[in-house]
Amino acid sequence: MKITLWVMAIIILVPACFGFGTKLWEFIRTLNSDQEAGYTIIPISNYFLVAGGMACLFGWAIYNGMFRDIEAPKYDMLEHERELDENSEFDWSKQ
Repeated sequence: MKITLWVMAIIILVPACFGFGTKLWEFIRTLNSDQEAGYTIIPISNYFLVAGGMACLFGWAIYNGMFRDIEAPKYDMLEHERELDENSEFDWSKQ
């Protein structure tokens, strides 16, 4: 399971990092070339803000252990549904 997670992470992160890196390189080249190309500051700033926010959320999720047992929530949901059905006054079997 962990190997699959790492492979999927690499498959997703490598192209994303490549795309972000090329945009950053274009941004740096554009700023050094002329003054009229300063319009790229806003889109690149947005890239940095979004990437930083996603990195913070990802770090927070890892720190809080949200990736330790990814199968547990579905079993918890089924258990809660079973408890609700037992405590319900409505008879679902007559439907």
